[in-house]
Order: sequence, then C-alpha cells, then structure tokens
Amino acid sequence: MRDIDVDPWSLTTEQLVVYLGSQSWQASTKRTYRASLRAFYAWAQATGRRADNPAALTPEITVPKKLPRPVPEAVLRDAIAAADDRVRLMLLLAATCGLRRGELARARLEDIVADLAGFSLVVHGKGRKQRLVPLPDGLAAVLRQLPPGYLFTSRAWGRAGAPLSPARVGELVSEVLPPGWTCHTLRHRCATVAYAATKDLRAVQELLGHSKPETTMVYTLIHEDSVRAAMTAATTFGDVA
Repeated sequence: MRDIDVDPWSLTTEQLVVYLGSQSWQASTKRTYRASLRAFYAWAQATGRRADNPAALTPEITVPKKLPRPVPEAVLRDAIAAADDRVRLMLLLAATCGLRRGELARARLEDIVADLAGFSLVVHGKGRKQRLVPLPDGLAAVLRQLPPGYLFTSRAWGRAGAPLSPARVGELVSEVLPPGWTCHTLRHRCATVAYAATKDLRAVQELLGHSKPETTMVYTLIHEDSVRAAMTAATTFGDVA
C-alpha cells in the first residue's frame, strides 16, 4: 500500500479498487491482497479503529482455472536417461512421489524411515508441515546408500555437505527437461498418474501435501477416455417404460 499516499484509516473503497486494478499482478496475487485488506479492515472495524470496512465492497477477483500440465511419459524417460545420478534421483522423487523443489532441497537421509510395507520419506513441506510419503523399493534402496545428511548437496568450493537451494534444484531438473517442463510439472505428472490408477483424490492430496482437494484437482489431468466413458455411462438409460 506504499503506492497510495493516504492514511490507511482514511482510505475509501474507490481508492482500494483503483489500487488493486492498477497492479500488474496475476489474478491469484490480487485475490490474496484483497483478502488481506478485507481481513485487516475487519479487524480495524472490530477494534474501533474504523467505523466501516472499505475493503468489504471491493469486487471479487476471479482466478482463471489453470489446466494441469503433467510431463509426458516419453519426456520423463528421456530426461531420466540424460540426467546424472543426482538429478535422476530428483526427477524420480518429483515425478513418482510428488516432491516440490523446496522439499527436495530439504530432504535428508535421516528422513527415510521404515514403514509396514518398506520405506517412506518424512517430507518437510510448506509452512513447516510434515507428511510421510511412501518410497518405491528401488528408489529407497538407492537413496539409503547415500551418505548421511542432505540428499542433494553442493559440489562447488569443497562444500560437499551444504544443501542445494530450491532454486538450484529447479534449475538442475529443468536443464534435462525440454523447454516448458519443470519440477512443478513433474508434480502434475505424479498427481495425474496416481489418480488415474487409484481414483482416490484424497490419497493423491495426501501424497502431494495439499491442504485442500480443490488444489489437487488443478494438478490432475483427467484422460479424455475417462471423460468419454463418463459421458457414455450417462447416456445409458436402461429400460425405459
């Protein structure tokens, strides 16, 4: 709000509308700002600092629905073949276990724990939340051979034990993928394949660490054959009197 040279206690709804409309932010960012403004002025009104809530009447901001972009299987296979051992593990953890680049950067050997069926990884996600993600047997076996500490470390300047930054993890993954495909679209691939196999959105939500199933739906591309099968089922009337 530094762009508005007005005391926050004197701002009007019209000024807030102009402010939000003049920003070159994405719709999702504008919606977040609007929600923050509404919450702030609701607090100000409740505590007697303002008699009204000027943000309450600002227009709702619609965020366009984004389509899932799962990395195609052929692209993933080529990337795995082209990657070195370290980046190959990043690709597999992102594409099969749904890890974000920040979660890859924070993963440690000590986070691999035995479960009832094999091994799982304690994933340190957004907002300091943790979740337990099952590991494929082969991937778990390879990871458990790594030295203690962070799974992915810097090899430069002798800092073998220093963890890679999330940005660097993303760069390394993108280097072996064609333009337009990223670590994030590997998560889309994980969600899409997992849902196609299980039809269990709640399980996929847990796998990816989403707080809402609506977010998981954005990651999950429904194959056109499934949509056509749904339509075909809907056109079956059975016995009509």
